[in-house]
Amino acid sequence: MSAQAQAPQGVAKSNGIPPPPFELPVLTSGLPDRPEIITDNLLKLTELAPNPRTRFIFRNLISKLHEFVNETDITTEEWMNTITFLTRTGQTCTPIRQEFILLSDVLGVSALVDALNNPLVGNSTESTVLGPFFTEDAPDVANGDSIASEGKGEYMYVEGRVLTTEGNPIPHAIIETWETDANGFYDTQYADRAQPDCRGRLRSGPDGKFGYRAVVPVPYPIPGDGPVGELLTHLGRHNMRPNHLHMMVEAPGFKKLTTALYPDGDPFIPSDAVFGVKKSLVVVRISPLLPISLPPGLTSCCGAQNLTDVDDDTEARKRGFPQGKKFKLLQFDLILVTEAQSAAARAQQAREAA
Repeated sequence: MSAQAQAPQGVAKSNGIPPPPFELPVLTSGLPDRPEIITDNLLKLTELAPNPRTRFIFRNLISKLHEFVNETDITTEEWMNTITFLTRTGQTCTPIRQEFILLSDVLGVSALVDALNNPLVGNSTESTVLGPFFTEDAPDVANGDSIASEGKGEYMYVEGRVLTTEGNPIPHAIIETWETDANGFYDTQYADRAQPDCRGRLRSGPDGKFGYRAVVPVPYPIPGDGPVGELLTHLGRHNMRPNHLHMMVEAPGFKKLTTALYPDGDPFIPSDAVFGVKKSLVVVRISPLLPISLPPGLTSCCGAQNLTDVDDDTEARKRGFPQGKKFKLLQFDLILVTEAQSAAARAQQAREAA
């Protein structure tokens, strides 16, 4: 935008809200010349917010933020450095890169918000963080098709069912899935990205079953070329995430599930840079099964989630792999909770917290 376009037009105007209907400062008839008066005045002003939830949130935010400033006795230079850091974080964001989500992730806020908003219900699949690499442009793929172009990594076939907590199939559930390639990069990290890759959108069948070709995910560093990467270095923390496959599932009447599957054995599972790993989402590696044989109606061995090495040309051809007979088979059932089940679990969690 040009400097001329940014020039003010006409007379400067207020937002139309009148002065508060009560006197400020709260503690004295003078101006806010002591630190505690600033805090108390601001807390008093939150009473003007018309929405009760907004009043509650900002009263707590102001209290904790001002408490932090007082406890740390933060200097003007340190606070200006903080503002500069946050400014750079925003400036780093693009339509395909979300540095603020990354900041929320590495500070554990994303994982905490996720845990509070998605209490476990029975045998349902646990949720985890969305991460900064989800995009809205994933292509639609049919069951059995591939989300990854050829040469993106070691072959992997993902299959399972979308079920209710009672074990009933959920047909036509929308499944979004995305992952890195064998180099540890998402498609959005390539400057020459022409189209989505290693991501796709499919639906479960009438029996709740789904399946698609993918590649084996690998551990990877979260972007280190921005302010969040610099922050981790400053704190002496590594920037690695364990290998994982993202999945997001939606169906009418059910709580949207955002989750990820983590093949075990990865050294970064215990110290995931964004705190996204949950024990129930770690996929167990089991010995090769030749031929693959599962009881009728059972997706994964003994009801657990499995990652199996397969060296069988018939199985590879059946799943549509164009080259080689070796692939990994990831089997995992996705169990959704209803909106009512989720609401009841959150209410129970709130009662217990109180």
